[in-house]
Amino acid sequence: MDFNKFLPYTTLALWGVILDKKEIIRLAKKDFEKAWVETARTLKKPHHDEEYPRLYLKTGKSHMLYDTIWELRQAYLRLGFDEVINPVFIDEDQVYKQFGPEAPAVLDRCFYLAGLPRPDIGLGLEKIEKIENLGVALDDEKIQDLKDVFRSYKKGDTSGDDLVLELASALDVDDGSALRVLERVFPELRDLKPLASRSTLRSHMTSGWFLTLKAIHEKRPLPVKLFSIDRCFRREQKEDASHLMTYHSASCVWMDDEISLDVGMAVSESLLQHFGFEKFKFIPDEKKSKYYIPTTQTEVYGYHPKLKEWVEVATFGLYSPIALAKYGIDKEVMNLGVGAERIAMILNQEEDIRAMVYRQSYGKWSLSDREIAAMLKINEYPATDEGRALMENIITVCKEYGDTPSPCQFLIYKGEFLGKNIEVRVIEPEEGTKLLGPAAWNQIYINQGNIVGVPPGENLAPEVLETDTGLSDLENATPTNISYMEGVAAQAAYKIEEMVVSGEENLKFRTTIARYISDVNLILNKIALNYITSENKVIDVRGPIFSTITCEVKDD
Repeated sequence: MDFNKFLPYTTLALWGVILDKKEIIRLAKKDFEKAWVETARTLKKPHHDEEYPRLYLKTGKSHMLYDTIWELRQAYLRLGFDEVINPVFIDEDQVYKQFGPEAPAVLDRCFYLAGLPRPDIGLGLEKIEKIENLGVALDDEKIQDLKDVFRSYKKGDTSGDDLVLELASALDVDDGSALRVLERVFPELRDLKPLASRSTLRSHMTSGWFLTLKAIHEKRPLPVKLFSIDRCFRREQKEDASHLMTYHSASCVWMDDEISLDVGMAVSESLLQHFGFEKFKFIPDEKKSKYYIPTTQTEVYGYHPKLKEWVEVATFGLYSPIALAKYGIDKEVMNLGVGAERIAMILNQEEDIRAMVYRQSYGKWSLSDREIAAMLKINEYPATDEGRALMENIITVCKEYGDTPSPCQFLIYKGEFLGKNIEVRVIEPEEGTKLLGPAAWNQIYINQGNIVGVPPGENLAPEVLETDTGLSDLENATPTNISYMEGVAAQAAYKIEEMVVSGEENLKFRTTIARYISDVNLILNKIALNYITSENKVIDVRGPIFSTITCEVKDD
């Protein structure tokens, strides 16, 4: 009988090939297309409980920043603002229109866009010979088709994404061969250097608002109320606790024949009340951006009962008639800007914007006790119904007779098992002890990231627990509902399955003192193990189990 079909669910049967990462990189450098095709062999057959429909996806966790952006959207919509998407790519001359003499300083903080040039690619005799040396047969028609592909690429009619496909069609070869031709015969494509353009990534939402207002100012009835929440990009000297090179501006404009600062005050108040701010102060901003009318740039401070202090949360102002006139706009415009990251940090009391936005890189790693408990599992587990029934018999008999003075032995099971007659016993031949050691029924708990074995009942051995884990009671601990003996019983039943199927005649399974979780047949997910190690938590499952389980195949 093939024992493979009795492998426990914790064992992964692979039909794929395990390739070393360095070997994959080496193969890719030698022949990328062939290496790419070979990676298909690394596909693994899913574990039994990872197959559909047993594979079930639970609800994920949202990011606090996008939760805040969603709330900002709802707040603007409730105030009657329509949502638009402003341009992201802003030509340099637009920045000069908007900021005037201040533009050079603004552009210093902008990212300029660059792209690879599209060179003239010749097809001389040397290149034709190299192509043929790669095993690609050429004739006059294919050579002309190849020239047409590169000409189309130069003009921009063929995109870089389609270049390999077009080459394959022109040469009448597969994609892999076309990629080899491109890589080995036309190295000038690989050696191209990017050339900067005069186009920038939007550094202020204002840069997009002027373009949007120009497009619609004569197409909608007044007042025009618009909002946009999107990324802006700033070339900061460095990213630190309060600065990132990309952030989300939650900005709005109100355009009408006449606008006063009172509109900015009313909008900012109504918007921020949505987030629980109760009081507001409006203070003239010292920065005085040139796209605002002098004296109108205003900082908004809000008081939130959760924080119990005044914090800066927004800025608004009235756009300068000079800048508006350059876009042909003869109306008045109020602009309000709120940093989504700023609001999220305030409401969640975050101190470092990097840790809030990029939690995976900067944030403090944390696993709840519940998450760790889910990552601790019995390792070797019986694969058959008979094996699982035997495991339950082991637990039942050991619970009933575990405190029996030794020497002693008790029958666990006698009868047919996977086609063989077997007899299973639990024994303790030595005198002066008991059938099982005192830690056999210790229960495993998780507390504040520590994994600890706790004696059953009310005897919590605080002198042991408090020393390493701080666990003096079980009130706040998370139970795993696994005892040492349950792990041992599962492993014993698994070993007996293995013994019977492999044709062995007898088995003696002895467990002495537990020092590690593997001693009680448990396995901890590597993620949880890394967390416990990095956070200086402990795994303490020490204790004497002293159990011996025997199995013998009997003649029919």
